[in-house]
Amino acid sequence: MSIYGPLEHAGIDWVIQAALLAVGLLLLASWSVRRSLAASNGGVIPDQGITLRNCLEAILDGLSGLAQQIIGEDYKRFVPLVASIFFFILISNLLGLVPAVGGASSDISVGIAWGLIVFCVYHYVGIAKQGWRYVYQFTGPLFDLKIGGKHYHVPLLAPLMVPIELPLNIARVFTLAIRLLANMFADHTVVAVWLSLVPIAVPAIFLGLGLVISFIQAFVFALLSMIYIGLAIEEHH
Repeated sequence: MSIYGPLEHAGIDWVIQAALLAVGLLLLASWSVRRSLAASNGGVIPDQGITLRNCLEAILDGLSGLAQQIIGEDYKRFVPLVASIFFFILISNLLGLVPAVGGASSDISVGIAWGLIVFCVYHYVGIAKQGWRYVYQFTGPLFDLKIGGKHYHVPLLAPLMVPIELPLNIARVFTLAIRLLANMFADHTVVAVWLSLVPIAVPAIFLGLGLVISFIQAFVFALLSMIYIGLAIEEHH
């Protein structure tokens, strides 16, 4: 039995419902934090104890610091994208641990959609930053040749490297999606099995592990997205 059943009969796929649920929860959390910041001295004095605002700020600070190390001085442009990926996947993963709910990250189409977004973004910023030199990442090392008194940088290994590098680059979309799907499917399946066999005590252990895995998989997806963007921006020689 799933909470998405009634609307599925109306023709709305459960994945769309789960994605909208995750987005709705994120908007609710954002509204709550914004309300806290709008209060008197809300943007100056941190909350006491462990609160939603403190948790979100800590995660954003961590992602921003990591993005600065990986992407470089332009990192602020990409923090909103990376944070959106992280929080959406995290919430979706956590929803997958709730019986009769399920998260959108359990469907490969969601992983592929985020992978395509990252794919388009890093190619766009790479071309915008480097121009035609961006293609050198697919051609292998450049060799300095002197012809007629002039120096030329020639990708001599291009015929060998391009047929290898292009498919590997495209495969990033699917590796991002499959890694997320495989790990979350395995985790949610284990939790579901133990809940059906031993409803008390034992499943709590696996739910705890599920929380950790949900966080790790969201972090890995965001981390790889930052790495791909950083590699696209980096000059190739």
